[in-house]
Amino acid sequence: MKKDPINKSFGYAIEGIFTCIAKERNMKIHCVMTILVVAAGTFFHISAMEWCICLILFGLVMALEMVNTAVEAAVDLVTQEKKPLAKIAKDTAAGAVLIAAMIAAIVGCVIFIPKGITFLLKCL
Repeated sequence: MKKDPINKSFGYAIEGIFTCIAKERNMKIHCVMTILVVAAGTFFHISAMEWCICLILFGLVMALEMVNTAVEAAVDLVTQEKKPLAKIAKDTAAGAVLIAAMIAAIVGCVIFIPKGITFLLKCL
């Protein structure tokens, strides 16, 4: 079987990203949070290392959200019944996203809270 050209493969991937953003509420939340962090990072002039950390965390959380969406779709395709293994697959994938999002939020606090405090003290 012949594979699609590379540009078609990229097209499918981009379509998957936009489909996930359009259809998944949590992905929309991740996108809004990414925009807010980028705005805060720009405002506070975070360092290159802090930008790299933020970018890695954006990618991790969004990629895991997409994997979670794929797992849920695949499980739903196979069965609509309540099955213990289906529940484990879906809950575990969702848990992976939750762990990454919680760590991203903690790291965000470590980066931005001191900068926010410094900014507020300068304003007083």
